[in-house]
Amino acid sequence: MRSHGPFSFLHHTTRYTPAIITRKEPQRQQQQKQKEQEQTNQNRPPSQSPVSPGHLTPKTTVAEKTTNTKTEDENETATRIYHVWRSRDNRKGRHKAVVITTAAAGQGSKPHDGAGNEGQLKKLVLGLVRLVTQFPVWDVSFLVAVVFVLGSVVWCINGCFVWLPLVAPASEFPGETDQAAGILAFVGATVFEVGSVLMLLEAVNAERSDCFGWALEESLEDYGLRLRPRHEGCHHHHQNRRALLRGGAAQPGGLPEQKRGDGKTGTEKERRWYVLSGFLHLFITRGTYTKSWLWWPTWQEVRTHYIKEIGFLASSVQLLAASIFWISGFTALPPIYNALSVPAMNGVYWVPQVVGGTGFIVSGLMFMAEVQDKWYKPAPKTLGWHVGFWNLIGGIGFTLCPAVGFGSQSSSALEYASGLSTFVGSWAFLVGSVAQWYESLDKYALSVEDSPSWLQVGEKAV
Repeated sequence: MRSHGPFSFLHHTTRYTPAIITRKEPQRQQQQKQKEQEQTNQNRPPSQSPVSPGHLTPKTTVAEKTTNTKTEDENETATRIYHVWRSRDNRKGRHKAVVITTAAAGQGSKPHDGAGNEGQLKKLVLGLVRLVTQFPVWDVSFLVAVVFVLGSVVWCINGCFVWLPLVAPASEFPGETDQAAGILAFVGATVFEVGSVLMLLEAVNAERSDCFGWALEESLEDYGLRLRPRHEGCHHHHQNRRALLRGGAAQPGGLPEQKRGDGKTGTEKERRWYVLSGFLHLFITRGTYTKSWLWWPTWQEVRTHYIKEIGFLASSVQLLAASIFWISGFTALPPIYNALSVPAMNGVYWVPQVVGGTGFIVSGLMFMAEVQDKWYKPAPKTLGWHVGFWNLIGGIGFTLCPAVGFGSQSSSALEYASGLSTFVGSWAFLVGSVAQWYESLDKYALSVEDSPSWLQVGEKAV
């Protein structure tokens, strides 16, 4: 296992762990053994039973069978197939595996059908289909992406209303610039604020234990290795449909915990607290009970853990920037904007945009660095890197807009540049948000690489 990160003073953001082979007998052999065992049990006289009737229970039989299976059928061996843990993927509930081409050829390993064996084009098409067929509204990562998509669409319309009248004056309609643009700016800033809050909640609730999500099986039926998604072993909160509204502990497979340490069910001592304007509620339970969802961390957790997580830091910067930027969205409302003097407009309209846009740039750079091997080494082959990159471009556009906007009232060229910056920045945010939407639905990612840089020289396949 090897791990690294872009900054030595922060937690590592990437870890590579060799996959573990599980030997799996062909299904027909398992069925044949089961039939033979059942027939033997039926033909055996009661006096010859190896276990007394009082101790022969379904639970005992299953336990013995499970123990024997693990002893005989499992063989742990390091291979050239790696689980890739990334802090960003972990935050999004994603699981990634990498197959080294030389190992794949030597071992005969092949991905499970539907898990990544498709060509790149087919995988892209399947991912685009998921955008219009899957709507996991309980998944906070999905909500983050969709909210930013909606906010970016609003800003794209705002950019058209601000910039297109300067390019094609004939396209302008009454109230487009002085009314509709200001209202859309307020709506877009508010939506970005909501998305930033959800993004911080996503970072707070990132899984702290390893969840690889892939199973590497040695199948005697087709004499090769089979890599398949292991849904039953996932304990990310993203699969728990109640995690966002309840503080129930997640079990493998996304199921909430049913019992506490005192043996009582989790609903007997719950107290309901209403949060987030009354429509989201959190169940807080007394006793030995571990919640899978947190609305806010303790100061101790912030000092010892979150302060060293680059994803949490980037999300915090994003929320701070969006909160400051929202001030300019509020002052963009027509009744307020039209009543502002030039000094007041500079102070409460343009300055918050400069500060907020700068914060968007910083958070975009941090999200890019999170998935990079080195802080200065780009990672264009990683989807999360493109999310940060396009958010960086969007932040630059939203910063240049007010930077030149201070003089836009006295210069048509500066007014044109300010509107164009908003237009370009809005579309950049939309591209990054759609990529994040795609990322939130692609929970099991598989890639094939040839001699990656992180693979140690001389390492041999088993």
